Amino acid sequence: MLQTAVGWHVEMEFVEDDLHTRAVAMVRLPDGSEMRAHGRASRHTVDSNQPRVGEEIAGARALNELAMQLLTKAHEEIDAASGRISHPINV
Repeated sequence: MLQTAVGWHVEMEFVEDDLHTRAVAMVRLPDGSEMRAHGRASRHTVDSNQPRVGEEIAGARALNELAMQLLTKAHEEIDAASGRISHPINV
């Protein structure tokens, strides 16, 4: 049986100042839909300025939100295809 390889590319963008980092994650799916999610991180004033750490935290939060959106989309598609309400998909 021939299997088709599918790839998704997730784009991440960051906006930072001295205390805050915001991240936006975006993915385009093969069905043409596009999803965006946001994450934030804040540095306490007594902590050293490490922008990479803020990016990792804000990025992880954005990816977590994106994962939840993908689970919700899959759940809705299962319900639409089956004509019934399915069990929630948990992470």
